[in-house]
Amino acid sequence: MFCQLYGQTEGYPISVLRKGDHDAAAADLFASCGHPVSSMAVALLDEDDQPVKDGEAGEICARGPQVMDEYWRRPEQTEETLAKGWLHTGDMAWRDDRGYLYIVDRKKDMIVSGGFNVFPREVEDVLAAHPDVAMAAVIGVPDEKWGEAVKAVVVPKAGAKLDTQALIERVKASKGPVHAPKSVDVVDAIPLTAIGKPDKKVLRERYWQGQSRRVG
Repeated sequence: MFCQLYGQTEGYPISVLRKGDHDAAAADLFASCGHPVSSMAVALLDEDDQPVKDGEAGEICARGPQVMDEYWRRPEQTEETLAKGWLHTGDMAWRDDRGYLYIVDRKKDMIVSGGFNVFPREVEDVLAAHPDVAMAAVIGVPDEKWGEAVKAVVVPKAGAKLDTQALIERVKASKGPVHAPKSVDVVDAIPLTAIGKPDKKVLRERYWQGQSRRVG
C-alpha cells in the first residue's frame, strides 16, 4: 500500500495521505499532507493558541501518545514546544472542508507586511515556475512603511536574463499585490543549508545588519 505520512521527530506520524487519496480525479489532494491519524488530536492554532477558521492558516499543533515527553536537558525549549499541552510543530497549514491539511510554510519564515501574513513558499513556487529561474528564496526585509517588505532573491538559469519587474508582476497576477515582492535581487547563488535548502538565516543577515530587531 502506498501512502504519505507527515510528522516530525517530536511526534510521528501526525497525518496521512492514503493510497485512495492519490486520485488523478482529485488532484488538489496531491498538495495536501493528508488527514490527521486517528491516534492524534490535531488543531490549527493562532498566536494565542486559539483555533483558526477552516480555510485560514494556523500552526499545526498535535496531542497524542506518539508525541515526545521532553527534550533531553532542555527545559525551556520543551516548555515552548509543548506549550498548553500541544506539540507546536512550527508548520503553518490550512484545512479544507473535508479535514485535509495543506502546509503553506514554516511559521518562522512567515512575513508580516503591513499587517498581512505572507508565506514565502507560496511566492517562491510562483517564481520557481518561471522558465528562466533556477532557484528562488523569499524573505522579509526591513521597511519603514510596511515593517517588513517582501523581497525575492533569484538565481537565473545559465544564459538567461531576468526581468525583475516582470517577475514582480507574475506574482501579483498569481497571488495578489500583498504577496508581490517589493524588490527582486538577481544573484549567482543562494546560500544553502546542509540538506540543500535555502539558508534564510544567512540570507536575512545581509539585509538586517545594523537592525536592533529581526522582525518588522
